[in-house]
Amino acid sequence: MNSTLERIDDVLGSLRVGILAVDADGRLELENPEASRILGQSLVAAHGRQLGQVLGPLHPATTLLETALREGRAVSQHGCVIPDRMGGRPLVVDLAAAPVGRGSGDVQGAVLSLSDRTIGVELEDLLGQRERSELFAQLAAGIAHELRNPLSGIRGAADLLLGKLDDASLARYPELIRAEVDRMRHLLDDLAELTRGGDLRPRHANLHRVIDDLVELHSHSHAWQGIKIERRYDPSIPEFEFDPDRTTQVLLNLMRNAVRAMAGAGTLTLRTRIESAYHLEHVGPERARLVRVDVEDTGPGIPDADLPLLFTPFFTRKSSGTGLGLAVAQHWTVKQGGRILVRSRLGEGTRMRVELPLRKPTDAKPS
Repeated sequence: MNSTLERIDDVLGSLRVGILAVDADGRLELENPEASRILGQSLVAAHGRQLGQVLGPLHPATTLLETALREGRAVSQHGCVIPDRMGGRPLVVDLAAAPVGRGSGDVQGAVLSLSDRTIGVELEDLLGQRERSELFAQLAAGIAHELRNPLSGIRGAADLLLGKLDDASLARYPELIRAEVDRMRHLLDDLAELTRGGDLRPRHANLHRVIDDLVELHSHSHAWQGIKIERRYDPSIPEFEFDPDRTTQVLLNLMRNAVRAMAGAGTLTLRTRIESAYHLEHVGPERARLVRVDVEDTGPGIPDADLPLLFTPFFTRKSSGTGLGLAVAQHWTVKQGGRILVRSRLGEGTRMRVELPLRKPTDAKPS
């Protein structure tokens, strides 16, 4: 009998799916190591306690098991966001609960399976950012090519017209044409940032120095007045290989958006950290750790409906601006093998997280 139980423990321990069982009163009876990892708890500490007391009454695992016990039927929930109780990034988990009993109406407990989909979801997001970046680059190249020549002709015609007009009251019209053509040229210059993918210049650099230089250069401008700046750096981040110029461009775009959102009153928090997780793909001969930079504001937040559109070129809710800042930021982050993650809630502010691979000097190659 003991050998059979030990065999069952070995089988449960080898599963890459979390298994958790409770009795009819919702008290925890069994939990395999994968379930402990996903939920951030150990069976030793939680055995015999009701799951709602351990995880909380609103935890997805608690509510799903309670439904299976109460209604005596199998239930499932896909793509649940499970917070990391150690303070790391949340997990995306598929849950399925089913009652356990000898016959209909005789529910003696319930069992819950937990399938961690976090890596798959993150990889899909990473690949999606890359695909969008390439698509936008092709679109930008086409637009820039088609518009530059006509704009040059329009401006040239405006210059000729201005030179032939004797009536000063009419001169403002060609001047207006020239001003609008110049504005469109600047827009095309911004758009051209999305077409450049091969001129990365990675080198051994200090990320914190890049951030400090940005703050020193821009914090004295009028738009930053009234903004409190907090820098919370991870001192364990070494110098590593990245493109400091393009990363400066990325972070400046994010900081400007944060400062504008706070409109002269609030806190801009700049936080760095080495992630415990590794890059989803190989960077060089082996997987690289991730360095993250959080640009966090205390502004009004972003509506949920706008979040999927943030990195779309020309999308903006501001009365001024081109709507290209975030698209350019994502472009140069993706080109360096990283990504940008957004978390925002109305009334609570916004956090833009830039993740870059912690490349060794021999790993970095322009993409």
